[in-house]
Amino acid sequence: MKFLKNFNNNAALVVDDQDVEWIVVGNGVGFGKHQGDQIDDQKIQRRFVATLKQNVDIDDFQDLKPQSFVITTKVVHLVEPLLKVSFSDYQYFVLADHIDFALKRANDGIDVDNGTVRWEVKKLFPKEFHSASQAVDLVNVTADVILPKSEVVFMTYHFINAGSDGSKLQETIKITKLISGIIDIVQYQYQMHLDPESFNYNRFIAHLRALMVQRVSRSNGTGSELDQSLLQLMQVKYAHAYATVERIDTFLQSKAGWRLEPDDKVYLTLHIWRVTHRQKSE
Repeated sequence: MKFLKNFNNNAALVVDDQDVEWIVVGNGVGFGKHQGDQIDDQKIQRRFVATLKQNVDIDDFQDLKPQSFVITTKVVHLVEPLLKVSFSDYQYFVLADHIDFALKRANDGIDVDNGTVRWEVKKLFPKEFHSASQAVDLVNVTADVILPKSEVVFMTYHFINAGSDGSKLQETIKITKLISGIIDIVQYQYQMHLDPESFNYNRFIAHLRALMVQRVSRSNGTGSELDQSLLQLMQVKYAHAYATVERIDTFLQSKAGWRLEPDDKVYLTLHIWRVTHRQKSE
């Protein structure tokens, strides 16, 4: 790869042998280089095709401090094996941009307080939240700062996003709020508190997350084929769970304009019965 343009010492625009332009990130990858110089491949820690599809201007890279790239790479190396996820180029850049701005806010003494959602996020996504706590500790040590506790929530959203088939950050936040509302409905309908540590609770959350990601990716339902007798069976055999699903359907219509498909109702009914019945039996 040949050097074209320096964003900073740790990020540069280069071109390969097929004349494809790339943004490469690595410690000192662009230091002292002139146009046409060969880039040391050993220094490249991350590479991006220069034309990212998600409306990211490559000139935005020059506004990020070199330290932010170094820290982002360390965070990604920490988190990917913990959560068994892989950050896309776009997600890496968004995380780098977030970390860069978080460091600026910390230096300016600005804390965006979101204590009301911190408990919800920790309860709904414990693995991602725990990884975010470790990531914030890593940032604090590496950058010699003290990020506010609220930063753990923001990091958690990014890590959820990395494992959500390309969902964007705002969609991830929306999904989190919807799932929280659904949990509240189930607990109210059954007059019980669900155990966030239980296996069935985590399966329920995983199902809800998959349902939400699928629905975010398409604006309207496709009307899945379903034997109506199966839906009628759910109504009779799991009447309480099915009634809860109907309330969830109303909730999603009011908050997101979504209607549950018949197969959605069947699977949700079974998950709700399972998560409530198994907990009562324990």
